[in-house]
Formats: sequence, structure tokens, C-alpha cells
Amino acid sequence: MKQYDLIVVGTGSAMNIVDPMLRQNPKMKIAVIDKDEPGGICLTRGCIPSKILLYPAELVRTIESARELGVEAKITRVDFLKIMNRMRTLIDRDIEAIREGLTNSESIDYFHAPAAFVAPYTMKVAGETIMSKLIFLATGSKAIIPPVKGLEEVGYLTSDTAFQLTELPESIAIIGGGYIAAEFGFFFASMGSNVTIVGRNPRFVPEEEPEVSELARRKLAEHIEILTNTEVKEAKKGQNGHKILVAEDRKSGKIRRIEASEVMVAVGRGPTNEILEAEKGGVRLTDKGWIQVNEYLETTQPNVWALGDADGKYLFRHVANYESEIVYYNAVLRRKVKVDYHAIPHAIFTDPEIASVGLREEEAVRNLGRDNVLIGFYKYEDTAKGEAMNVKDFFVKVIVEQSSKTILGAHIIGPQASILIQEIINVMYTTEQTTNVVDSAIHIHPALSEVVQRAFGVLMPVDHYHKHVLQESGLAA
Repeated sequence: MKQYDLIVVGTGSAMNIVDPMLRQNPKMKIAVIDKDEPGGICLTRGCIPSKILLYPAELVRTIESARELGVEAKITRVDFLKIMNRMRTLIDRDIEAIREGLTNSESIDYFHAPAAFVAPYTMKVAGETIMSKLIFLATGSKAIIPPVKGLEEVGYLTSDTAFQLTELPESIAIIGGGYIAAEFGFFFASMGSNVTIVGRNPRFVPEEEPEVSELARRKLAEHIEILTNTEVKEAKKGQNGHKILVAEDRKSGKIRRIEASEVMVAVGRGPTNEILEAEKGGVRLTDKGWIQVNEYLETTQPNVWALGDADGKYLFRHVANYESEIVYYNAVLRRKVKVDYHAIPHAIFTDPEIASVGLREEEAVRNLGRDNVLIGFYKYEDTAKGEAMNVKDFFVKVIVEQSSKTILGAHIIGPQASILIQEIINVMYTTEQTTNVVDSAIHIHPALSEVVQRAFGVLMPVDHYHKHVLQESGLAA
């Protein structure tokens, strides 16, 4: 049995901890284990390759809309294979750099194989039994495959396998109506595919505010057929290599057949922790299969820690990076720092772009009461820059506690949403966390960031927002 100072399962955000540990003590001996290619899901088959693909998609839509501003431009060809190959080249380069670093390090034994516990602090990997009194579990997640009759026989893509495509599907039906479906639907449609999104939830991107979901559906529907409240019951092989999805409207019971040359499953991601045999290591899993952690990210086994997708809290790389800091403080420096999820941001890089941080309105009202919540709402088009860009309907929505003016959450849909919301995120991580910070700061005029400042300048009661603003904007439920 080989003894290590540290065992790390996963080569994503957990490596943020390994680097400073080795700088402090280069003589440490660390086992780094990953059954997949090194770099973590974000690099190998997640946020980074998808964003490399989505930027050309943005350019397509920008060029298409240029005529409205007096710029006559024409797209003569979209080279799908070149776009895909560029993505793969960039990703493979980074993967190889990480692999080389792991393989050549004198302090690291790198295992490219699955690992499982055989006893507390003891694991079996690649035929070897290894042990450490300090273990970090960053096992990632996997695509969830719904139990649809015939789906396995018909075949399908996932967000993991779609990056290997070499030919653009003439048409594609995407099962799922959330973040992944929105981004891939936008990408394939902009490349020239005929895209149908089939979501079982009554709302498109249901994790967002209802008015954000509605506007996103409306705008994307200009290029994509979006079915909501529709559940896929069966998949069949059609003629000429096509695939058929048999779907049911969950409200009316009406059956619909969707035919496409390819099917993609994008219903979300789930845990991979079953291969760990965690119970043998004294590590308890939740009912849904995620690794159970406390507020310090320690598992039920002392000195065994979990972070990133493995704990199932927030499946975003930026959260995993944050959690790696918490684990470093607690496991390495012994500072006892609690995780703080009060202002977790995310973005959906579709068209229109969507970004969100903190509480949704429903959550804020439930926590504080309707009379203690204020809403701010401002449209891009009502700023000078928004008018110059000729954007319509896009908006910033902010949620504020009435008495303290503490910022509780924000939701943006429109160009550069992921950039605009960062101003709000930063304020939510200050000591004050109030609207005063945004209100008192001088904003460049005319810049798009003014839409954020103005949203905080028109705070109103929740009822007024719903009875007047949403009605006038045509976004009322």
C-alpha cells in the first residue's frame, strides 16, 4: 500500500489547492486521479469549449441584424467543421499542457483511471491500493439521460459528445429546456440547423425569472421552435436515417411527432459518485447521490473534503473555484471558514444573453414578505447606448430589501448581460451590499452600464411592478 500526503480525485478546480500546497512544501507526495481527460469538465466538455463555439454564433446573429443599422452585410458561408476544429485544437492544447504538468511533476503520481474507496482513507486505483489521511473529492458530474422508450436504440448526443461532431446536423431535436438546451439550440440554429427544443417544464429556462424566461423564449423562437410543457415519451427510427420523438403536451394530452436528423439530450447533469463506493470510505451521499458536506465542505469522514459538482450545490466552474478556496482555508490552513452562497451568479450565453445573481423575486418575497421587497426595472432601449444599439425589450431587474436597501438579487437579459451584472455582484460582496454604492458611483455616459444604475433608481413595490410595469412591457404572466 502506498502512502500519500494528499489524494485528489478530479483535475478541475481541486488543482487550485494542489498548486499552493506544493509551493509551500515541494517535497509533498500527492496522488492525482481522474478517469477522464485532465482539466475538469469545464475545460474538457463544458463551459470553455461551448463558449468557443458560441462566439461565432454571436457573430452570425450580429451580422444578420446589421442591416437594421444601415450596414449591408452578407454571410456567404458558415464553416462548421472549421469552427469545431478550432475549438478542439484549443481544448486539446490545454488538456495536453495539464497532462504534461501532472505526468512530469516529481511530487505527483497521476492516475488516469477510476478510483473507489476500499476503506476509510484508502482507495483502489489502476490496480494499486493507496492511502492518505487527507483527501479531496472533486468528482464532477455527468449528463442525465431520461428514461425515454427507444432512446438508447435510436442514439443521441449529449453536451459531452456534441463537441465531437464533424458535420452539422440538418435538423436537431433537443430534449430539455434549460441552460444547456438554450446554449446548444442557439449554436446549432446560428450554424444553420433546423432546431426544435422540447422542454417538459411549462416555462423555457425555468430557473430564471418568469419575465426573463418569457422574453428569452420569444426572442429565440425567431430562429428555433420551442415547445414547453411537453414530455418526450418515445424515440423511434425514421426514414433516411432520421429520428422521431413522440411527445405529449402535458396539459392537453395531445401527441406530437418531431422528426430530426439528430437528437440531443440536455435535461441537466447528475452525480458520478456511485463509482466511488463512498460508503466504504465513511463518506455519506445525499438521497440524490451528491457527496454530503457541512458548511465547511467537509464530508462525513473527517479530513475528507468535497467541492465543485461533486457536492451538488451549484454546478458552475466559478463556484467550484470558490469552493476550492474554502477547502484550502479549512483543510490546509485550518481557518474554519464557512461557505457563503448569498450571491452566486450565473449566465446563459444564448441570444439574448441572460445573467442572474442572488435571489429571485419569489424567494425574496417568501423570505421577507411582500411589503419588504422593492423591484427596480429598466429597459436597455431607454438609455442612450441602448437606443444607439437598436435593442428592443431587453431589461435589468433588481430586487432590494426595502428598509436597508440591501441588494438581494439581479436579473438581466440582453447584450453583455454577463458583463453588466458584474457591477452588482461586486457590490453584493462588499460590507455594505446596498444600492447606495451603485447610486453614488459616477457611470460613464453614454455607456450601457447606465441601465444598471437606472434600474436601482426606479425602485417600486412588488404589486406596482406587476400591475403596471410588467403589463406595459407585455411580460406579465
